[in-house]
Amino acid sequence: MPPDPIVLAFDTSAAHCAAALLSGDRSDTVVEVMDKGQAERLVPMLEGLLAAAQVGWADIGLVVVGTGPGNFTGIRIAVALARGLAMGLSVPAVGVTGFEVLGEDAAVAIPAPRGQVYLKLPGQVPEIVDDVPPGTRRLADMDIAAFVTALCRAGRGKAQTPQPRPAPFYLRAADAAPPSDPPPVILP
Repeated sequence: MPPDPIVLAFDTSAAHCAAALLSGDRSDTVVEVMDKGQAERLVPMLEGLLAAAQVGWADIGLVVVGTGPGNFTGIRIAVALARGLAMGLSVPAVGVTGFEVLGEDAAVAIPAPRGQVYLKLPGQVPEIVDDVPPGTRRLADMDIAAFVTALCRAGRGKAQTPQPRPAPFYLRAADAAPPSDPPPVILP
């Protein structure tokens, strides 16, 4: 990887579609708040971000993706796209959790379903809780454009060492239940 590649980062782990492009010290961001529709909006949003910065897909040297915790479907959308782009562009892809963006040295809270939060205290395993201690750094208090830019920078830092393929970071299993209907018969 070149020492200062153009980095494309994106996150759909919450009720938003957010992306950042980092080239040297210059960063461009785009954020759309949305409860649904990230799968349909993400690629056109990325194309618009690249066009506005006058950068082509072939110029991207690193793909960074927000891996959660957060919205189960949103995380899967972003991680799948990051893996696909990395393969198609022959560039590395790096996954970064919200906890890594907000800081490993502080108490960090990320919104979770049902009014709960994902809480990570320094040196401890993240958990799902109802209340957070005073002084906790909260994703809900952070500007999403600043968050996705920090995600981009964190990914660029992580890419300096070999990384596994991005994978979703879940603290809770999916709420979806398997279908009760029998599977279809597959004909030879």
